[in-house]
Amino acid sequence: MASNPVQLSQNIRRFWKLFGGVVALFALYFILTSIGLLGEMPSFEELENPDSNLATEIYSSDDVLLGKFYRENRSPIQYQDLPQHLVDALIATEDERFREHSGIDARGTLRALKGMGKDGGASTLTQQLAKLLFHGEGSRNIVVRIHQKVKEWIIAVRLERHYTKNEIIAMYLNRADFVNHAVGIRSAARVYFSKEPKDLAIEEAALLVGMLKNPSYFNPNRASRYELVFNRRNTVFQQMVRNKYLEKETAEQLSKLPIKLNFKYEDHNEGTATYFREYLRDYMKKWAETHFKPNGEKYNIYGDGLKIYTTIDSRMQQYAEEAVEEHVKNLQKQFFASKKGQKNAPFVNINQGQIDAIMTRSMKNSVRWQQMISEGKSEEEVTKSFTIPTEMRIFTWKGERDTVMTPMDSIRYYKHFINAGLVSIEPQTGHVKAWVGGINFKHFKYDHAGKAKRQVGSSFKPFVYATAIEQLNMSPCDTIRDAPFTIPRGRHNVGTNWTPKNSDGKYRGLVTLKSALAASLNTVSARLIDKVGPKAVIDLTHRLGVTTNIPEQPAICLGAVEITVEEMVAAFSTFANQGIYTKPQFITRIEDKNGNIIYEAIPESQDVMSQDVAYATLKLMEGVTEDGTSKRLRWGGGGVANYPYKFTNAIAGKTGTTQNNSDGWFMGIVPNLATGVWAGCEDRSVHFRDTARGQGATMALPIWGLFMHKCYQNKELQISQEDFLQPKDIAIRVDCNIFQRDTTQFDQNFSEFNFY
Repeated sequence: MASNPVQLSQNIRRFWKLFGGVVALFALYFILTSIGLLGEMPSFEELENPDSNLATEIYSSDDVLLGKFYRENRSPIQYQDLPQHLVDALIATEDERFREHSGIDARGTLRALKGMGKDGGASTLTQQLAKLLFHGEGSRNIVVRIHQKVKEWIIAVRLERHYTKNEIIAMYLNRADFVNHAVGIRSAARVYFSKEPKDLAIEEAALLVGMLKNPSYFNPNRASRYELVFNRRNTVFQQMVRNKYLEKETAEQLSKLPIKLNFKYEDHNEGTATYFREYLRDYMKKWAETHFKPNGEKYNIYGDGLKIYTTIDSRMQQYAEEAVEEHVKNLQKQFFASKKGQKNAPFVNINQGQIDAIMTRSMKNSVRWQQMISEGKSEEEVTKSFTIPTEMRIFTWKGERDTVMTPMDSIRYYKHFINAGLVSIEPQTGHVKAWVGGINFKHFKYDHAGKAKRQVGSSFKPFVYATAIEQLNMSPCDTIRDAPFTIPRGRHNVGTNWTPKNSDGKYRGLVTLKSALAASLNTVSARLIDKVGPKAVIDLTHRLGVTTNIPEQPAICLGAVEITVEEMVAAFSTFANQGIYTKPQFITRIEDKNGNIIYEAIPESQDVMSQDVAYATLKLMEGVTEDGTSKRLRWGGGGVANYPYKFTNAIAGKTGTTQNNSDGWFMGIVPNLATGVWAGCEDRSVHFRDTARGQGATMALPIWGLFMHKCYQNKELQISQEDFLQPKDIAIRVDCNIFQRDTTQFDQNFSEFNFY
């Protein structure tokens, strides 16, 4: 039966009206979306400046990346720094017609609609970039997802209008998330292969491109995903063949290659100079509060893509970390052995009540306690949780270990560990060359280089001797009496008669100042501070950069003073810098993300003492390493320190040991490098019982020796093995082998103060 022509005409008109209405509605929807009336759209300025949230990079003085500050680990890269095979792999796998379309691939979209997404999506690289830039992961709600898709189309067209194809590729690869704290191709290349993108081999580039489909699923750092990642990488090769970027025979050969990673987390807890980076982070937070961008905003160290150029030498930093690990690991074995079977281990000479107080204080200072309290739990609940066996991963010198123990037991376990701090400074510039704050930043956060103040013991004595040389016109060759000596009650604020004894209980009669410091004689230090007065010593110490509030008591001459390693090294550096104190400097300059210098460090220095006094003090300390408490540096040897090296060059140094062996120090100086080392346990009531193992010559000096040996092995570092530079026409006698001054009158002047 023939159709009614009138009815047919009406149906056609209705169809076109309906179709036109749908198109008009869609066009209206598209326009309203485009101008932001149906949800916020990125502004033109945002499209022009999508280069935000960039990690701050930290560089060593020898231009090695030490680490980053970030909330999103992303470092930008330009298109010209991408290898061509990476670009080819990306286009072949993610967007075959990338060079042809204008942001939306019509053919791909129709294919996706026809197959309802079963034959793959239709997102172009530009659309994927739009998603990464402005709303991230797509919604699972179909209505919301359609709305997002329309936005992606609009943004993609805008991106294509304002950027070249090459810029879009670079922007996409800079934004892509490759998991494992690797955002962007530069971070991914470093994390998975320890390379810059330009150095990626074709099989490495193909692996990273293959991850883009689903980074978590195709995570190559998970052993269980090896086969999945392997096959996905080979799929990329097939796509490159299909799009004529790769010959079939070459692809077949590449497909047989195993996956080889050189995986390194770029994490705050991992890598080189972790303690230094944390110290630098605290400094930069304060710096950002007082430094502003041209638009008046404060700098953001986590997102502004700054580049911080530091004074740290990556090679010396590595040697310092190796030296600490090598020696402390050996010392730790002896420490564990010494505590075996002891009831109150690791604590020494304290009662159970004192132990309980220490453990409770440590519990309340722990991250676990603070987090649970912040969650609203009562102290009773939190305390109980510390007695419940819990799965945890603990530090051992053989690597991390999974175990089950109560949190309280883990606190006690960690108190067994010996820790260390090391700082190395170039005296002439104040540049910090190496900084080690502990044995493992992940498990021991407290920085023993720049934050921890510990009693310095006899390493304080050079300040006393320098004061005496300056004020009393003394010489290293002058003699002084080593005999029992008392400072009476009332003198120098002493509450009761004070009679210090030498550590070995012996007295030697008349000795030179040089031999007195070499043997670290307490009676001589007491005589000197009695003559010059504690205030004069304190004043000199403060001029040397020590900020600690030092009590005006004679006992400070034996080191009853708490100072950081950093401040001690800076003070000792002054002697090697001809009496000029230079404030430690760890940043040379800071650049913004565009390479503009926004900060340059200005050295801060001041004259503290004459060149003659500084040099005389160095000669005093040379005696310590020649025939004193540090002579192990000259003859090496094994024993409890297991120290193998023998130095023949000029070294000025001083050991330090606190009374109960809680703190071991060694300060060592050569003409162009001053290095200080502290070693001990975090809690002062945990230590060796015997001085043979608890003294600075055993705890700290070997770390210095191991570090310096490694530095000397690397001739590029040019660490001096020469003598210290003697001032011209020096007025102080320093060569005690040629001349010994008659100090009879000087000794008589002291006699009125001697009570023995």
